[in-house]
Amino acid sequence: MKIWRDVWSVLTTEIEFQAVMEGSVDAFTQVLALAGTLTEQKDATAIAPLVGQLGSLLDVLNSPLMQVAGAAVPFVPVATGLLKFILETTKEEPTLEQQIALVGQAAYLQTVVAFLEEHADLKAQLTEPASEATQRNIKRLGENLELKDARAVLLCFHRSELAGQFNPILQARFEESGLESERAALVVERIARSVHRSLKEAVAEVQDEAKDLAAIYGQGWQRDLEAYRSIDDYLKTYIQSLPQETVFDEAFTFQDIYVPSDVQPVKDCEVQKREPRQNIEAWAKDRLLDEQKAGQVLFVQGGPGRGKSVFCRMFADWVRRELHPIFTPIVIRLRDGIDLKRNFDEALASAVGWDFVKSDNGWLTDANTRYLFLLDGFDELFLEQGSKGSVQELLDQVSRFQEQAARNPERGHRLLITGRPLALYGIERQMPTNLDWVSIALMEDSAQEQWFRQWSQVTDQPTAAAFQTFLQDSGCPEQVQVLAQEPLLLYLLGKMHRDGALDVAMFSAGDVNVAKVEVYTAAVDWVLTRQRPERVTTKLADLGREALRAVLAEAGLCVVQSGNERALISMIEKRLVDREDTEAAALIEAAQSNNDKNPLKNALAAFYLKSGETENSVEFFHKSFGEFLCAERLADSFMEWTERRRAGYAIKPSEFKERVYDLLGYGHLSGEILEYFMVLLQRKLENDQWVILFERLNEFYLQWSDGRFIEAIDEKRFFPLEKAQQMQAYDIDLGQRQVDIYTGLNLLKILLAIHRHGQANDDLNATINFHPCGDPEQADNETAFKKTRLLQVIHYSDSIQAFTFSTQLHRHLRNADLRNANLSNTDLSNANLSNTDLRNANLSNANLSNANLSNADLSSPRQIFVSALGDVREAYWNTNLSYADLRNADLRNADLSNANLSEVKWNSSTQWANVVGLETAQNIPGDLRQHLQGR
Repeated sequence: MKIWRDVWSVLTTEIEFQAVMEGSVDAFTQVLALAGTLTEQKDATAIAPLVGQLGSLLDVLNSPLMQVAGAAVPFVPVATGLLKFILETTKEEPTLEQQIALVGQAAYLQTVVAFLEEHADLKAQLTEPASEATQRNIKRLGENLELKDARAVLLCFHRSELAGQFNPILQARFEESGLESERAALVVERIARSVHRSLKEAVAEVQDEAKDLAAIYGQGWQRDLEAYRSIDDYLKTYIQSLPQETVFDEAFTFQDIYVPSDVQPVKDCEVQKREPRQNIEAWAKDRLLDEQKAGQVLFVQGGPGRGKSVFCRMFADWVRRELHPIFTPIVIRLRDGIDLKRNFDEALASAVGWDFVKSDNGWLTDANTRYLFLLDGFDELFLEQGSKGSVQELLDQVSRFQEQAARNPERGHRLLITGRPLALYGIERQMPTNLDWVSIALMEDSAQEQWFRQWSQVTDQPTAAAFQTFLQDSGCPEQVQVLAQEPLLLYLLGKMHRDGALDVAMFSAGDVNVAKVEVYTAAVDWVLTRQRPERVTTKLADLGREALRAVLAEAGLCVVQSGNERALISMIEKRLVDREDTEAAALIEAAQSNNDKNPLKNALAAFYLKSGETENSVEFFHKSFGEFLCAERLADSFMEWTERRRAGYAIKPSEFKERVYDLLGYGHLSGEILEYFMVLLQRKLENDQWVILFERLNEFYLQWSDGRFIEAIDEKRFFPLEKAQQMQAYDIDLGQRQVDIYTGLNLLKILLAIHRHGQANDDLNATINFHPCGDPEQADNETAFKKTRLLQVIHYSDSIQAFTFSTQLHRHLRNADLRNANLSNTDLSNANLSNTDLRNANLSNANLSNANLSNADLSSPRQIFVSALGDVREAYWNTNLSYADLRNADLRNADLSNANLSEVKWNSSTQWANVVGLETAQNIPGDLRQHLQGR
């Protein structure tokens, strides 16, 4: 069916007119003349020659596309005008195929013009007319245009046969004008996926005249147009603005200093550091556009300050500029929460919250719209507070969502998710299999060079050169140079150096955590001394620096305890007033006397904090600042607990217990905070203070593990309840049992860290020796040492949520003293037990799969059990040691009866002397079996 000729035939059947004009006139000039004629006179004798001069509306593609776009040819009005004219002239509605073919051409060309107008750089390249071969193809298309499924054109144009006929011609025109084939294909697809909007607008204009056409859309076209406008608003007001946000309080933006990171693949939970690096943007673009990877989740891990969130904002805007609507970018900060108790589609809808979601329940099944969801910060979920789900839940749902999207062409969405790798601890072996998993690497020299070039543009060239010289100087500590390979810390170092707050003398230690603490300490000092005079009111500026630092530390603690990177101002104010720090309390009074509506909020705005999305709340510009300040707050309090008075401690026992619950009774003391905290304590405490602190904390732990505080019905104070009520007053959903468990687990992490510090210090290793079950030197005294104490702690912890203990503690068990502990039937999979003392520990039926047991001591005398009948039998481990790391481990005298030794790691230093039960051990690797037989 030659549809365009049929339209011409309808126009000329009963009308006498002169022969078609001789000569060749540019098609877009013809269309302009046709538009004018339709508007002014609607005379068939004038219209028919113009129509007859055209093979189809697509003839305009023969002209230079820059000229066509610049002339603003009104394609849709021409098509709708012709349909109306045919109806008025013949009193008959054209066939559905004729209507769709005509409107489809017009909508397609209108979309081309609109796209080129929005991309002036591309339009400027399109100066060439069509080649003779392309002109012939366009002519043949006009003569032979057919539609087998007209409805499909309206319902999903980019998948229709019409798109299949139009797209190759447009791509050929782009390539003839010099565009590379790959870019030309992307542009054509973007245009094809935008045509449905122009079609709906065209149908909206002729819905009264072309009822068959309008009936296909029903009443939904208006709602769809509103949804598309909402998407436009979202992209313009949110996504487009992300790169343009200023960096902290600087005058420049993220765009000004952003340098894309490199990534390396992760396989079997290990970063493949020998694999070639790849630019993170190139990696993401390649995966996103590869249809063969449609079922894979783009999974990016990286430590704090590696640039995960900045990448999300920059890449989302690139997708907006270069791919939309092939993909429409949606950024969801997981710190803001996502309700995993819902269906994941509903969880996404709730997290997005814009009108294009609220007004359309089928927004995820619209074949015309495909989203790229960038889920930033999986480590920032309310992991330990129950109501918001866990990383494991999130990854399971993300995995299923992506698999379903790959199978369903109506969805086709993609997911990119980022977060810190520590949040994956304990679940590595349960990770979904459809992750395209990479890790952000440290900056290489070339990336730093690019950063310095951009830094010189936002500061000045001599300043940037001086900073670069400082980092390259032989006197600059190696650890500082390592820190400068992380984007956030490189910026902070550059900022401080620019303002004279950075010198080599600051960095006397070689430990990376010590160096980080030096940088953050200097950064906070810099903020307090350099920014404060300009940014705070006079009365606040009169307060001492330590008072202001106490305010920041309290804000850091509140933000961390709130769990979602922001804290209510009222929570910070209340805690400051309740503290005995008179200067900090004076700050509140001074601020309030200034008659400011939000005095503390405005004061905090000077110190790398900003207004939170929740009303009257604040959040740190970067998560690491809050974590460091929280560590400072903890370290200051712990130091106070070591102070003595004549009658005993300065902090009395009852107040001490209250403060332990107050500081530690929240979801998760992260590894980063713990590392900063230990460095700060090492700066503050003398050896005798370490001993005092250990003794007080150990006594509290033993009482807690006996249930003393959760069952304190005769006590005047009920600390778990008081802390839970405090948290709930600020919308932090924690019950007293959760508070009690989290307090004990966070304290256990600290005691294990203090134990490691004590054992590494010759002056402390005799006095600081922590055992989770009590005093191991009194193993026969059940009052002093309870073999099942740690086992009880594990089961109690898991009572609020399965695997709570393993998620929180498994990575902290290295170098621990677990002698004589009863850990039978315990899940220790993925635990870091390196250098751990497990002598005489009961590990029967324990699951040690994937555990790191390197340098661990599992040796023990052979255990004999006598039954009631007098039988003598050996204890059976039945232990799952699959994938366990046994390098340098001491297994002398261990009973491995029925143990699963599949894929264990071992070396020549692993001690196997007098190991029994190997005849019943399962899945012994061949090389290990050969080694054992040759002993």
